[in-house]
Amino acid sequence: MAVVSQSELILQRGEWKRNGKRVVCVVGVFDLLHPGHIRLLEQARASGDILVVGVQNDARAREEKGPSRPVTPAAERAEILDALAAVDFAVILNDERPDEFLTRLAPDAVVQGRDTGSSKHAAEEISAAQAAGVKVIQIPPEPGHSTSRLVERIKQLRA
Repeated sequence: MAVVSQSELILQRGEWKRNGKRVVCVVGVFDLLHPGHIRLLEQARASGDILVVGVQNDARAREEKGPSRPVTPAAERAEILDALAAVDFAVILNDERPDEFLTRLAPDAVVQGRDTGSSKHAAEEISAAQAAGVKVIQIPPEPGHSTSRLVERIKQLRA
């Protein structure tokens, strides 16, 4: 398990492909981990040999989630994800859009754990994956679990 650079990951991808390893990728913000995240990552890991998690950078997280997010900086989110047993590699998507990263990585499968109608980024990721012939695996979000809900609970506790 390791937090790696995108270039390192792309180089390793070639080796995995030569060795017949099935690479699965999940891209997201992963701010304030909760059981829904853990279950998504475990299901994603079960879909292949190697699980790569692309962590949205802070600017993209703000763009997607709002000005008060992320609560946790990207480097810390990647480190936390990397510590999970289900995750083989975590990578921070710095200036690259998720769909560009997925095109470069060319995983065997991309796992989507969010409603594609709720995010233009999710739709971009799916389009890029499908255009590259990558299998898209939809895993419905866990009911009752969301980072936004956690943030609201914390705000209520402080009130």
